[in-house]
Amino acid sequence: MIVAFDHPIPASELDQYLGEFEQLVTESGLVESFAARHHLRVPGDDHAPVAVASAVLQLRLADVDALNATFTMPGAVDLIRRWQSRHPYKAVWVNHKPLA
Repeated sequence: MIVAFDHPIPASELDQYLGEFEQLVTESGLVESFAARHHLRVPGDDHAPVAVASAVLQLRLADVDALNATFTMPGAVDLIRRWQSRHPYKAVWVNHKPLA
């Protein structure tokens, strides 16, 4: 998942968002593993045609059923609404089989 906040947010707040997201998905029991990293800004980002990522998040799931279930996790809507009200953002999902 790629998260792009509409405006840059402090690193501490991005860390808080990532931590809350990690807690939500790991406590759901649906996710086998979770990793997240801040986007590394480079000068070329100023010319991005669509958006510049704030962070990338990787969720490893057992199967498509687990993937579908993540969209209805208890607490997900609350987390999204709370963060969207503070710092609007967009998320892009990239669902795929393991790359390696």
